[in-house]
Amino acid sequence: MGKVKIFAPVCCLLFLFSSCGKNQRGFDATGAFEATEVTVSGEASGKILSFTVNEGQEVVAGDRLGVIDTVQLYLAKLQLMKSASSVRSNRPDIGKQIASIREQIAKQKTERTRVENLLKAEAATQKQLDDMVSAIAVLESRLAALQSSLENSVSSLDAQSSAIEIQVAQVEDQLSKCVISSPVTGMILAKYAEAGELSMPGKPLFKVADMKRLYLRAYLTLPQLKEVKPGRKVKVFADFGGDNRREYDGSVTWISEKSEFTPKSIQTKDDRENLVYAIRVAIENDGCVKIGMYGELVL
Repeated sequence: MGKVKIFAPVCCLLFLFSSCGKNQRGFDATGAFEATEVTVSGEASGKILSFTVNEGQEVVAGDRLGVIDTVQLYLAKLQLMKSASSVRSNRPDIGKQIASIREQIAKQKTERTRVENLLKAEAATQKQLDDMVSAIAVLESRLAALQSSLENSVSSLDAQSSAIEIQVAQVEDQLSKCVISSPVTGMILAKYAEAGELSMPGKPLFKVADMKRLYLRAYLTLPQLKEVKPGRKVKVFADFGGDNRREYDGSVTWISEKSEFTPKSIQTKDDRENLVYAIRVAIENDGCVKIGMYGELVL
């Protein structure tokens, strides 16, 4: 009986210590860190000539990481540029081609003035003047027809030239897509292709993530949620195992509009709540926090 009496108080003390430890956890919610990940896919078809990407490699947005064969596209561009040059060379010079008719009209008008003066002096006939006026009218009609024809020809050639320029721009766009680059600054998480393989539009080449700005995805109960709104500053602790934790300043960037059931791997301050709301808290990473690492949130 004595042993029983001693055992009971000891059990109570252990329970109290355990309860105190649970209450002193010091966090309101927990979760895992995640990053903005981008899977970069091929945008052109062809053989990958070079691909200098390695997992764990730090890259900067716009860095040239590889290139896909561009020979056929380059030849197509050269052909289009030759066609454009040919079209431009056939473009008529309207001013030069109508210059001779304009000169004839000017001479005829000068002659008409002379005949009019002779007619006043009764040294010429009315028929001579009428013939002169008729000749000028014919020349002006020829000038208008030639000018219209040349303008139509120029418009047609300009349209052909513009169409070729658009085709050249399309080829140049395809050429630019043969250059493999990173759309964001971050770290290469996975590599899906190698130099020498064939690339095609939509084929994944590598995955990159912004490791400078990470997010803790945590879950809050409804009573906790009323205290939180986007932009609120909170404390985030990254758990490195044991008592090794590191504190970061965090900012709430997103709150889910829908509730969900508590994930089994997530603990909340009030375990009686079955429905929780997911939130994302952004932190500036110092290089220590990794994707998937466990974290704690203090409101």
